[in-house]
Amino acid sequence: MTETSGTETRSPEVSDDTAAAEVETVAAPGDSPTEERPDGSEAIDAVTDDEDDDEDEDESDEEDAGGDRADAAPSKADLFRESEIAADYVEGLLDILDYDGDIDELVSSGRPMVEVVGGRLNSLVGTRGATLEALQELARLAVFRQTGSPSRLLLDVGGYRANRRRELGAIAKNAAEKVKEFGEPVRLEAMSAFERKCVHDVINALAGVESESEGVEPSRRIVVRPAP
Repeated sequence: MTETSGTETRSPEVSDDTAAAEVETVAAPGDSPTEERPDGSEAIDAVTDDEDDDEDEDESDEEDAGGDRADAAPSKADLFRESEIAADYVEGLLDILDYDGDIDELVSSGRPMVEVVGGRLNSLVGTRGATLEALQELARLAVFRQTGSPSRLLLDVGGYRANRRRELGAIAKNAAEKVKEFGEPVRLEAMSAFERKCVHDVINALAGVESESEGVEPSRRIVVRPAP
């Protein structure tokens, strides 16, 4: 993963005593993500649909799903601006929740990123990253409201995504070995869009197997089968 220069770290000085349940009830500081949206009732859909296009398919499918966005790719400055907007939003949430964490803004592999590091942040990740995914959608919506364009922002807390990516790599390789050994498709457990993208990337790099997603959220899963 390559990173651009200009990374900024923020350190809100707050304590970390607030219960994790508060995360799910907090929207934008002083605002609600569903009120006065610049694109009316389609604002949240525009953000979530973009994640499905960009994270749940292989690279060739992503290019097709990207549509007009591929013709006008945002500049690095625009991407970093998105990470700044998201970092401001996340910083406000940490203040409200009375959590302590350092916030890094960066652009990596052509997409804006915000990383939050610090002690006792597990409640911001949640079970199987569910809370983290919700926070990421809120941060993307905050970017959308200021820029008017869907964002591919990636939010990470405490290095969860990097650790989960390694776990999913092992799961994908194990499934591929079973497919090669027995010649039968292997269905994996239901996963988030981020998790499915990690598995697709690993399977796409292996010979003799292929993968595709089936089902609908929240039960959407990956099937690994022998390549034709």
